[in-house]
Amino acid sequence: MKEFLRCTFGGLKTSYLIRQYIFGVLIAAFYFNAATSNGQVLSLGTMAMFAINTLLYPYSRFVYESIVEFVLGENTFYVNAILMLIVKAITMVICWGAAIFIAPLGLAYIYYHQMKTQS
Repeated sequence: MKEFLRCTFGGLKTSYLIRQYIFGVLIAAFYFNAATSNGQVLSLGTMAMFAINTLLYPYSRFVYESIVEFVLGENTFYVNAILMLIVKAITMVICWGAAIFIAPLGLAYIYYHQMKTQS
């Protein structure tokens, strides 16, 4: 079990994980602030979902970025910076919100890749 966890959750670079966790925490804080701004208390289930999505966000984002890299390849696009930032923010929020569904694909790929390189 320890080997499985090391191969899956330890498969991404530390700098990438830290960067994505910072964004994940910021997204969670935004949603937490929005949900509690009218004095409402969040349920334990909602807070657990926030925590799970935040922990799995880097792996969800890894899947998204891998798909985009596969589709676009080495092409470079020149677009309006504001439009690009808006689209990037939207994709980040989608990846965070769906992390519980998307991240297992990334974790499975990372595990497969790690086991393949070890043997």
